[in-house]
Amino acid sequence: MSDQNVRSAGFTSSGIRDGSLASSMMSQEAKASGGGIHSGGPTATLQEMGARGSTHSSGFTSSGILGGSKASQMMSQEATSHGGGIPRGGTTSTVQSISMGGKGGR
Repeated sequence: MSDQNVRSAGFTSSGIRDGSLASSMMSQEAKASGGGIHSGGPTATLQEMGARGSTHSSGFTSSGILGGSKASQMMSQEATSHGGGIPRGGTTSTVQSISMGGKGGR
């Protein structure tokens, strides 16, 4: 289900779909960062997954983050850099939210 949720949000193998949640996220992220999308940020991470067609291989699943996966490593690094917590709107929480069918915590 998480792969379908990512595609439904507008992250597809042919790019970000106009008028989608993905395009809105991309616009918000670009404005917040002065005009660009950062590698490793929520939009870039989700688009990579949408283009590849699989969130499961990264460890973001509809049941949560898989232990020992790339997703769990991302979560650990993000928590360490934020004093132990995962920030709302950060890469890990946004990707996991959309993988589960949410709106990305924004």
